[in-house]
Amino acid sequence: MCGASPARAHARSGDPVALAAYVGGSEGSDRALTEFAQSYAEQNERTSRRRKPPAAPVGSGRSGR
Repeated sequence: MCGASPARAHARSGDPVALAAYVGGSEGSDRALTEFAQSYAEQNERTSRRRKPPAAPVGSGRSGR
């Protein structure tokens, strides 16, 4: 439950027309948003590779090894 709200918020994509109206139509803003999105995706990839698999639930009979 605690992670559901942030996950939904991150998963929502913005309205392209509203974003363009807010940031303007310059090539610089397009480039900045693209660079941010690429950096964010790369950081998520690095983070997910470092995460350990979840432990086995208590009483599952698995040792988690």
